[in-house]
Amino acid sequence: MIGNVAPALPSTTRAAGTAPAAGTKRSDPRMPLRATDPDPGTLWLARSLWDSGAVQFGTFNIGTTIASPIYINARRLISNPRTLRRIGELLTDETRTLTGMLHPHLAPFELVAGVPLGGLHLATAFSLTADIPLIYPNPKAREHEAYEEIEGAYFPGQTVLLVDDLITGGRSVLESAETLRSAGLMVHDAIVLLDRQGGGQAALDQAGIKLHPLLTIESLLNYLVARELITQAQYARALTYISRVSGGG
Repeated sequence: MIGNVAPALPSTTRAAGTAPAAGTKRSDPRMPLRATDPDPGTLWLARSLWDSGAVQFGTFNIGTTIASPIYINARRLISNPRTLRRIGELLTDETRTLTGMLHPHLAPFELVAGVPLGGLHLATAFSLTADIPLIYPNPKAREHEAYEEIEGAYFPGQTVLLVDDLITGGRSVLESAETLRSAGLMVHDAIVLLDRQGGGQAALDQAGIKLHPLLTIESLLNYLVARELITQAQYARALTYISRVSGGG
């Protein structure tokens, strides 16, 4: 499930998923691309996901995701400090663009909240880059009364932007939004690195939350196949799955 730590994948599945297409290789993940490289912005993010080994192909059953031919482990990105810093900058640029439009696509916000666990590190990078206070729902609050339900300083009536790494059906984002709203905070928007196009956007729409993905899984696949990093067979199988789970076929 998005926001929770996924179980370790069997070594045979991992090997099958991470092997690049013939004639291609991953770049050194310790050397992320810079703004002057051929893949700026969200295309840089697509390349970073690939280079970090976050994109795997095989057959995966994780949480509510059943028999998916592609698995994205975006938590691989946080082990590279420069990549994590660049993600903070990318989130900052994106939110400033969306709030600075003549007709803003993103509501003004005073706080940023990371969706545990996958979004917490990204929200921290964003908070440091944009100089916006950070809070987060504590999933352990139900286990012990010593834990705060929401960690960090806030006041009822403040607006919070939710940040997560991935979204599939939207449950983790919605649970975090419910916790924040129950404390008197307002949640209008959520930004994620990648939308797996598994119904999350529709679920958030129903809850009055606008989703802002930096990438969709389809745009990621388009990038990878255009760069000949994956095979046409991997591309077609993944697109067929996405079409089915998103209601497109």
